[in-house]
Amino acid sequence: MTLRLDRMTIFSREQIKQFIRGINVRQVRLACGLVLFTYLVSHFVNHALGNISMDALATGVYYHIAFWQFLPVAMVFYTAALVHAGLGIWALYERRQFRWKAIEPLQLVLGLSIPALIIAHIVGVRLGHTLFEHQKLYPQVLYAYLIVWPYKIRMMFAVLVISWVHGCIGLYFWLRMKAFYNSAAPFLLAAVVLVPTLAMLGLYQGGRSVIADAGNDAAEWKADNLSRSQVGTSAEQATLDSIADYFLIFYLGLIGVVLLGRGVRALNERRVGMISLSYGNGRTVRVPRGLSVLEASLRNNVPHASVCGGRARCSTCRIRVIGDCTSLPQPSQREAFVLNRVGAGADPAIRLACQLRPEADLSFFQIFLPQITAATLRTSSPARIGEERYLVSMFVDMRGSTKLAENRLPFDTVFIVNRFLGAVSKAVIECGGQPNQFVGDGQLALFGLNCSPQTACRQALQAAAMIAANVDELNRFLEHDLREPIRFGIGIHGGEVIIGDIGYRDHMVFTALGDAVNVAARLQDMTKSLACEAILSEEVRVTAGLPAEGLPEQEVAIRGRAEPMIVRSVPDASVLSALVNDVQIIAA
Repeated sequence: MTLRLDRMTIFSREQIKQFIRGINVRQVRLACGLVLFTYLVSHFVNHALGNISMDALATGVYYHIAFWQFLPVAMVFYTAALVHAGLGIWALYERRQFRWKAIEPLQLVLGLSIPALIIAHIVGVRLGHTLFEHQKLYPQVLYAYLIVWPYKIRMMFAVLVISWVHGCIGLYFWLRMKAFYNSAAPFLLAAVVLVPTLAMLGLYQGGRSVIADAGNDAAEWKADNLSRSQVGTSAEQATLDSIADYFLIFYLGLIGVVLLGRGVRALNERRVGMISLSYGNGRTVRVPRGLSVLEASLRNNVPHASVCGGRARCSTCRIRVIGDCTSLPQPSQREAFVLNRVGAGADPAIRLACQLRPEADLSFFQIFLPQITAATLRTSSPARIGEERYLVSMFVDMRGSTKLAENRLPFDTVFIVNRFLGAVSKAVIECGGQPNQFVGDGQLALFGLNCSPQTACRQALQAAAMIAANVDELNRFLEHDLREPIRFGIGIHGGEVIIGDIGYRDHMVFTALGDAVNVAARLQDMTKSLACEAILSEEVRVTAGLPAEGLPEQEVAIRGRAEPMIVRSVPDASVLSALVNDVQIIAA
């Protein structure tokens, strides 16, 4: 028990360390943004209660304030607000390239405009309560914004829309790569439209109630809702207005300083010098030092895959550096975290283009095609993008197809070959495999894409037996058209291979690459010289758990491999089914 607890403690520590390594500025900004968006939803739902009545508004705001002004929650909320705003200003300074899709600069502009638009409301309500103990709730705020300062209601609606759009863009960037996004998108869209619409309608209905109450019984209503304890005095309001004005001047001045700093940095980078970035396609661009590789691509209109928009949330902008990597800046914690997650952390030549900011000339090539999109990632499994895993490869080849075509019309030959490949594919699919490539009258099938190595080996052996049965049935069907029965050869081998979409643009195919695939092809070819229907490697036999008896062992030389290999020849492939069934019965 003590040992188990120690292991759990170590495991937890490792998880914590890995989690911390994955945090960077963008993750912090995302977490703060989620806190603020939660507040926004809560406030919008509260506004929507105005569609019911002013009493519903009063009840809703009571619970809203009770939760968000609870000290621990308030500390988290105000910290998130300050950090998110500060990181937004930092993003304005840090971003060197703005020629992104329109939605990204739009999000930044909207986010930076929110503090300037909302400051008067925050100072008037929240700071008024803190400094002068004003009790401004919906009646007081709606009276001020609709009767005293009518222009403020338009500003309030504007800030509602702007803050909502800004938050929804951020959520979109975060959620669009999630597996559930496609199925959840219609419901999210409905919420995106309905929540702010109901909130603004609630404010409108609440405002109508306030105007009606203030007009019907002005003296009594004003006595109940516009007392000194609720709205303060003219002097106190002047003080609050001054604070809001000073903050606005400070904030706009801060934005100006950041823009000035960007200009100084640009001049300094050009004074220090330019560097050359050479792409694998022969193109070379000159950029200032300090620019990330992805920013350099965007600045010079070079297509570059980047699903997350340079936020280090994906690895599609990956590049492979050509030549010496020792002079490159060390990966940040976030970059190292992402590279480790995709299994590329041990290779110093693999870097994230959005994070690498070279200080000297650099040559590289892009790993992913520029056409990779978030939809591609959602609709494709990680294996389609590129993954290393254990698979069982089966090559099946039809014997004598050239001779078959000598005395037949082309249509007849294609018909027979297609019937053969159909018999093979049917067996592969029924046994859990995937027909992968068709080369002439041969086929490559893959097993293990969604199961364990042992199951994959047994599925491949069952498929070989079923292929024999299906071809026998096909021979009986075509016995009047064939001079001699269709014969075949099968090679089966398992091992680590690389799988993914291989090809060019619209001509991409999902396939496997590696020594294990090549060996399976060699074994299939060897069935001719060994006069058998199937040859499986010792690796497949052992992994499947088959007994050694009944399968003749041979040591053969494999073209392309330095050492000989132990294989098992199977004169009649149909016997493999009984062997696999016996093993499964014993295991059960």
